[in-house]
Amino acid sequence: MKAAWYERNGPAREVLVVGEWDTPSPGAGEVLVRIHASGVNPSDVKSRAGRPLVGPRVIPHSDGAGVIVDVGPGVPRERVGERVWLWNGQWKRPMGTAAEFIAVPQHQAVHLPDGTGFEEGACLGIPALTALNALTTDGPVWGQTVLVAGGAGAVGAYAVQFAKLLGAGQVVATVSSDEKAALARAYGADHTINYREGRLVEAVRELTGGRGIDRIIEVDAAANIKDLPQIVARDGLCVVYGSGAPDIPVPFGPMILIGAAMRFFVVYELTPPVRDRLVASLNAYLQAQRLQHSVAARYPLDQIAAAHEAVESGKVVGNVVLTLQPSGPSA
Repeated sequence: MKAAWYERNGPAREVLVVGEWDTPSPGAGEVLVRIHASGVNPSDVKSRAGRPLVGPRVIPHSDGAGVIVDVGPGVPRERVGERVWLWNGQWKRPMGTAAEFIAVPQHQAVHLPDGTGFEEGACLGIPALTALNALTTDGPVWGQTVLVAGGAGAVGAYAVQFAKLLGAGQVVATVSSDEKAALARAYGADHTINYREGRLVEAVRELTGGRGIDRIIEVDAAANIKDLPQIVARDGLCVVYGSGAPDIPVPFGPMILIGAAMRFFVVYELTPPVRDRLVASLNAYLQAQRLQHSVAARYPLDQIAAAHEAVESGKVVGNVVLTLQPSGPSA
């Protein structure tokens, strides 16, 4: 099969190789999926750039979508031909979705509802599940004011939508441009705040009558931690799924005085019960066609280095995918 891989960390164009690789066979409890689209996430890029390798050769990417073409012992043959989306493809193992085929445990190949294309399916494992968990952990958001940091981004776009679908009373999105503000509003944001203008705290106070935000969905805790005590409501919740630095100096005094809480999580390490709940909920939304998907850039497998560079640039508004087969619901 055709695949992309790297054998050492470094810049995309220096370490990524595209060539032939032995097609895997599904083991007990596994399915073999022919990949139609592979999602390129920031975590995939960071792993290639500098995280310890989990094997001598690493086929990157966690997310993907395609069709089951074979099954291993213990898996019903009826699953052959099923359209699926994948999660944790390359987590703690060297073989990810940047290849024509991947063998994964059958529960990591989730039925892809009709009406959702393979490219959109490749955006679900990290972006959509991260957003959905951020909106459902530690209680409901019904009637609450929710702020989504980076409301036009890969995770943020889904988070804005889930906040509205789950009954949030007011959804505020931070953005960095008028273009992103328009996108966030198209996803359902009631208000947008351009954080580059330096008026985040004042804008939040104006929008909430001085009360603050009930739930903050935070993409970069290191960059924004200083603002959190000033914008979170009393007994509010800050849900953190990302940070631009490993260490965050939390302002203990201001946070404890208002009883604020912080929840940290990484989507790769969700527990099975939480994962099962999120997957079932997400697929119900897909089945009902309640979600918009933001596929911003598409690259063929041969151009994987360019795809990684696009993610690293931070200029792509939405998800980046590799296309390995004709995409679409009927492909």
